[in-house]
Amino acid sequence: MYGFAKPFLFALDAERAHQLGLASLEAAYRTGLNPLLAVRPGPLPTEAFGLRFENPVGLAAGLDKNGAHVDALAALGFGFVEVGTTTPRPQPGNPKPRMFRLPEHQAIINRLGFNNAGVDALVRNVERARRRCVLGINIGKNKDTPNERAADDYLHCLERVYALADYVTVNISSPNTQGLRDLQSEAALRALLGTLREVRERLSGVHGKRTPLLLKIAPDLDEAGMDAIADAVGATGVDGLICTNTTIERGAVAGHRHAGEAGGLSGAPVFGKSTAVLRAMRARLPELPMIGVGGITDGATAAAKREAGASLVQLYTGLVYRGPALIGECVEGLR
Repeated sequence: MYGFAKPFLFALDAERAHQLGLASLEAAYRTGLNPLLAVRPGPLPTEAFGLRFENPVGLAAGLDKNGAHVDALAALGFGFVEVGTTTPRPQPGNPKPRMFRLPEHQAIINRLGFNNAGVDALVRNVERARRRCVLGINIGKNKDTPNERAADDYLHCLERVYALADYVTVNISSPNTQGLRDLQSEAALRALLGTLREVRERLSGVHGKRTPLLLKIAPDLDEAGMDAIADAVGATGVDGLICTNTTIERGAVAGHRHAGEAGGLSGAPVFGKSTAVLRAMRARLPELPMIGVGGITDGATAAAKREAGASLVQLYTGLVYRGPALIGECVEGLR
């Protein structure tokens, strides 16, 4: 079914197609037509972060920023769904146009800038969901919050989503919020994660559950940057890493008419960089569970993430180009 819809969606502006695709997916779910979109994969139980997943293939953050389509997305066969990034206050994000397809490369460049309706709206949406799979909630800071106050934003979001989330991802690696990646420096990261850990311990007592904290990092890290993150993660008791976000490098798409657009590049061209960072972080933190994301386009690339050290994998751009059938392919590749 996606094969019929794809030419129409690709004739539209990328962001408009994104919105229409989610609306259509929701309509298919509510009318019972979602089995036409994809065959649900057979179980492949996987454990990580103290959680049990029906299968190890998840949806990456960014597709459902406001948590408005959790059940429709889960019905496609994902073992887990991550929503967000959410921020304390609503924000429109960067000026449009801000999403660009590069079909020749199975890639997307986006500079959305954490556009979302705010954490309170996400909480209301998630509270209405039936929640048929593991749910991760990805949190960030508002664009106009200075880095010196960034912890306030992350703490506010953590407190609001803690009771609803199966895990919470701390996003410090989007290239589309100015200065956000500066939080990956060792001193800033130790301070932020240490504060979040203290609040998590308090919240675990209040809510009677310990929600895992994950950190999402960039693919554009050098050896010193990876060392700094490994040291900070080891010192603060983070439960896992997501490797990686989008890249600011354009070497793999040089010459394309959109290559000069600002933003993060995702899809097939980021596979090598993201997998190299995953492998390097696995060497530095051999016992820490990790999620591999970036450039997964088939079962073989999903399996390569596992071989590089991932316990779980996530999809986003590959889903745009391949459709929901990619989920089952990746489960079978991992099986």
